[in-house]
Amino acid sequence: MTKKNQHVVPHASGWAVRGAGNERATSVHGTQREAISVARETAIRQSSEMLIHGENGRIRERNTYGKDPYPPKG
Repeated sequence: MTKKNQHVVPHASGWAVRGAGNERATSVHGTQREAISVARETAIRQSSEMLIHGENGRIRERNTYGKDPYPPKG
């Protein structure tokens, strides 16, 4: 299984979950909350990243699951 970042993006039918680089949506949901839940489960299973886009298409949040390539300095 490849580790693809999961994107939650606006879709004509609500919100879609799409793997990075894919043209087609993995799944489509009525609400952003439902799409985020599915994307989070997939990202955790794949130890990848989840990126949540706003209605304007811009990334508004990102979460890393697994080994973070850029951990916070502290």
